[in-house]
Amino acid sequence: MKLYKIKKSKIDNKGRGLYAAKDIKEGTKIINYSGKIITNKQVDESDKYDNNKPIYLFTLNKRYTLDGDFSWNTAGLINHSCDPNSQYDGKGLKIWITAIKDIKKGEEFTCDYGFGFDKDYKQFPCKCRAKNCCGYIVREESRWRIHKKFAMSKKKLVNNSR
Repeated sequence: MKLYKIKKSKIDNKGRGLYAAKDIKEGTKIINYSGKIITNKQVDESDKYDNNKPIYLFTLNKRYTLDGDFSWNTAGLINHSCDPNSQYDGKGLKIWITAIKDIKKGEEFTCDYGFGFDKDYKQFPCKCRAKNCCGYIVREESRWRIHKKFAMSKKKLVNNSR
C-alpha cells in the first residue's frame, strides 16, 4: 500500500499536494524524490531554471543537481511549510522524503524547501499559514533575517507616526 494520496492542496490552492494514506511514524521513508541528474553548469546555463517558473531542483553536491520537474516525480507535489512534517534525506544520488514527526492519516506532507535568503527571496511568498511562518519560502536557519527585517520596518512605522 502506498503511504500517500494525491489531492488538492490546502497550501497551494492552485495545485495538488501529497497526503498521508495512513498514520505514519517518525523516521519512515515516504517517497523517493526522482528526476534527471544534471550538472550545476547546466542549471546555470539553461533558461528552464529561472526564478519566474516553478523549479524542482535538488542540489546533490558541488557538481550535480537533481531536476525533479517531471510528471512522474510524484514527490514534487510536496509543498513547502515553515513547520514541516517531513524532510529531504539521502546520500549520494538518491533522495527520500522522510517523516520527521508522526503524521496522521489525511495530513498533507510538507518539507522546508531550504531556499536561501538572498535578494530574490520576495519572489517566493509562503502560503503555509504555520504559526512560525515568516511569509516567504526561506530555510529555517535564515528566517531570523526576515523576522529582524519586519521588526525594523515596524519600528520605523511607529517612530514615523509620532
